[in-house]
Amino acid sequence: MRLRITGFASGLLFALMVLPCGAAQGARSVVTVGVLAYLGAERGLTEWEQTRAALEKALAGHIVQLIPLDIEGTRRAVASGDVDFLITNPGNYVELEASHGISRIAMVDAGGGMGGGVASTVIARADKQALNSLQDLQGHNVLAVAPDAFGGFQVAWGEFKRIGLDPHRDFSALSFSGFPMDRIVETVRRGDADAGIIRACLLERMIALGHAQAGEFKVLGERPRGGLPCRRSSDLYPDWPIAKLPETSQVLAKRVATALLTMEPDGDAPAWTVPLDYQAVHALFLDLRIGPYAGHPPSLSELLFSYWKWLAALTAVVLWWIVHVWRVEHLVKQRTIELTQAQERERRQREEMEHVARLSILGEMAGNLAHELNQPLAAIANYADGCAIRLNGADLDRSALLEATQRIGDQARRAGRVIQRIRAFIRKRTPALAPFDLNEAVSECCDLFEPQARRNRIAVEASLAEALPPVEGDRIQLQQVVLNLLQNAADAMVAIPAPRITVRSALEHGGVRVSVTDCGSGFSPEALGRLCEPYFTTKSEGIGLGLALSRSIVEAHGGRLTAANVAGGAEVSFTLPTRETIT
Repeated sequence: MRLRITGFASGLLFALMVLPCGAAQGARSVVTVGVLAYLGAERGLTEWEQTRAALEKALAGHIVQLIPLDIEGTRRAVASGDVDFLITNPGNYVELEASHGISRIAMVDAGGGMGGGVASTVIARADKQALNSLQDLQGHNVLAVAPDAFGGFQVAWGEFKRIGLDPHRDFSALSFSGFPMDRIVETVRRGDADAGIIRACLLERMIALGHAQAGEFKVLGERPRGGLPCRRSSDLYPDWPIAKLPETSQVLAKRVATALLTMEPDGDAPAWTVPLDYQAVHALFLDLRIGPYAGHPPSLSELLFSYWKWLAALTAVVLWWIVHVWRVEHLVKQRTIELTQAQERERRQREEMEHVARLSILGEMAGNLAHELNQPLAAIANYADGCAIRLNGADLDRSALLEATQRIGDQARRAGRVIQRIRAFIRKRTPALAPFDLNEAVSECCDLFEPQARRNRIAVEASLAEALPPVEGDRIQLQQVVLNLLQNAADAMVAIPAPRITVRSALEHGGVRVSVTDCGSGFSPEALGRLCEPYFTTKSEGIGLGLALSRSIVEAHGGRLTAANVAGGAEVSFTLPTRETIT
């Protein structure tokens, strides 16, 4: 928390005017919040006053002070640490996040009173017959706020590039007016500029205030309004965030975020929500090579277009480079083969050591092992007794004895398979993340579940997609999830005449999806809403922790667990990112 103020002078004067008066506040610390005042200092402070008041009410013992800034002022304030928090546009935030490490804690609600989302609107006078689309701007004089204004230039610049227009080359003139933004509307009205770029919803706001007339301006390249109740010429981008500086207390940031997310604004004051993904802003900046991507290398098509005169010389260099690279790759490939072979030997040695360690804890599954081995051992005993009876009899039938000994061997092998399956699963160790084949892990779970399914006459069908990429995670924890889903599916079909469980795996949206489907009665609406809550259960003897723990395990691996009713039953599935996605 700091008292030093940065920004333009009018913002400083107004900020001092909104400070509460009284001798008692001398003991209260000041929380400074910088705001990007694109409409000017006074209107910027008025626009965010309700947010300031809500924060001051929630932060007992603090005075919340708004500092109006222009774009350059935000950079100076963040660099010098003159503010604790900053409310700014998405483009300015992405730039400062990369350069100074600020982090967003909340975002203006896209459904709030400020219009919802950020977009650009390109306007021209309604009587300008030559301008009806964005393509018509070629050869005309265009006015914007500033080169680094997000809704006031950069978003529109992205739209120009999509249709093949370069505003720096194809316009007869590209000028910048600076803040406040409504200055652009006045300039276009006077005819000093053919067209102007403003933030979406500014024109509607000026019409509502009587500063512009309906029908006075046309919007070029107008898009369907969608979720934004304003005329616009571009795609919608995430709304304004409030960000904390790296030096700002984490405790204070949590209190501010809580206050914003719970406040109920009146009228046109902004509402707040959790911050969304700003990937669209990053993609725009990368496409324009601005902000944190200013030094990013251009694409091949851009290079060819800009430097086609050098193409012949570059081709000769590339041909030489191809020969050189081929030679280097050949040497690297040989070394890679040798390294791969060494890694394979090391992997086999490590697996053998792990196998020995697993054998030492086999006794922990003695109960399950005895249950699984009961049937084959009982059969062996019966066949052995039968052999003894025949040997003691007068009439010795060699073929019957041979058949009995063969069945003893079959049952012994069956018991051996049970031991192998349980031994592969019981590994008591610290959870460790490693790449593994999820299909293989699911198949092992089906083998472990098979005796229970057989006793309850449940048909288990596995439909696993081939050639799935490996996932990164703890194999045993994820097998626990699959076994829990299988058990829940079996419990849901106690009264079903022909119970059936289907286990599927598939590649979906860059991740691997595993689903377990039963043919029971499905979930009730209440159960669907509370399915993963701890201690909520639909079983008479359940404790309600199975799905809650399963969801925790899946989310700890970066995945998501969902449940839904399907035709003829219910389906619970989880999706995990592949190893390539994580990398």
